[in-house]
Amino acid sequence: MHHQGIKKHNKTQNIPKHRYNLNKQNQQKTTENKMQKQQKIENNLKQQIVQRIFRNFTDIMILRLLKTEPMWGYKIKKQVQTKYGIKLRHGALYPLLNKLEKQRYIKSTKQQKGGRIRKVYHITQKGIFTLNLYQQTIKEQLQ
Repeated sequence: MHHQGIKKHNKTQNIPKHRYNLNKQNQQKTTENKMQKQQKIENNLKQQIVQRIFRNFTDIMILRLLKTEPMWGYKIKKQVQTKYGIKLRHGALYPLLNKLEKQRYIKSTKQQKGGRIRKVYHITQKGIFTLNLYQQTIKEQLQ
């Protein structure tokens, strides 16, 4: 009698521990990859939404920037590029700044810095009021 032979056939087949761990690691990597892809898709969509908002509300977004601190034109241009991923041309920026100034949403002062005179833009009380009203209205419409 070979009891060992019978035992062999009655045993349940176990996956070697190292193979089980590899399968588990592969499943985790797959899950992580799916999550990373989802995050990428979400980030791209957010970027598209922000750019769309900026294109439609460029004046409001500039008021939003100026609410944080006074800036000169070049700095506004760089902030727009950094924060919103949009390259704002001088030919679009300065006419818009002039329009906002005529509407009294912003005011400008001239400051000398390193031998150069810069026109620094500041948001006015009217600009802050308008910005807050826009934000409130958009928030209400999205609820």
